[in-house]
Amino acid sequence: MDHDELLRVRARYDREMRREALPDSTRARVERAGAVVRQTTPGDGWNGVLWSDLDEGTADAEIAAQVAHFAGRGASAFEWKLYGHDRPADLGERLRAAGFTPEPAETLLVGRTDELASLPVEPPEGITLRPVTDEAGVDLVMQVHAGAFGTDRPGIRQLMLSLLEDEPETIAAVVAMAGDTPVSAARMEMRPGCSFAGLWGGGTLPQWRGRGIYRLLVAHRARVAAERGIPYLQVDASEDSRPILERLGFGVLGVTVPWVWTAPAG
Repeated sequence: MDHDELLRVRARYDREMRREALPDSTRARVERAGAVVRQTTPGDGWNGVLWSDLDEGTADAEIAAQVAHFAGRGASAFEWKLYGHDRPADLGERLRAAGFTPEPAETLLVGRTDELASLPVEPPEGITLRPVTDEAGVDLVMQVHAGAFGTDRPGIRQLMLSLLEDEPETIAAVVAMAGDTPVSAARMEMRPGCSFAGLWGGGTLPQWRGRGIYRLLVAHRARVAAERGIPYLQVDASEDSRPILERLGFGVLGVTVPWVWTAPAG
């Protein structure tokens, strides 16, 4: 995509996935609160700010209002998802002053689904793909994530189970198996009526990297999205995955930083 097309796609992304965002599950609620769009979810679900329309005169008060909102509902933490083109330009420093901590920056990438679905990718020898349709499959995904990322994400497990039960048409998760051993896994989320399918959680066990499995899982999910008529795939890419995705044809829409507020102990 050339520069002008990327700007048009970014504007579409901001509108559909941020300003007019849909909840990521039936358990969540998205609401417009003044100049902010936020999601509130009970339990282990994702809580955070998806979009804001702020300036130097309104930012600090709005940040304080969102802290009060989530703290008042007993949230242990919430995320302010800040994009490089958000305003005011010093919003990140204002979040820091309010007690937020930045996590590693991610690159917002987007690719055309039809092009990615046509990638000439075949499974490496000995690898088969297992679609995730039940709790046993979700547990395989979480087993891979623990080995690939060294983290336990109960919120992701609950989200996947909720989507499979309540809205199975909105999720496509897959595990790459070497015999009976799960070695890589990823999921795709597709909110109704949206032009963007989100690729999430792509991870491969260290000893299985460099064999084309990650690329295989991207192409597999692109084919699913193409069958649904979704024109774009979107990824919040780490520094490890960004070069792979750019080689596959993804373009850069910008950089996003998750700023996280954590409730004080006690």
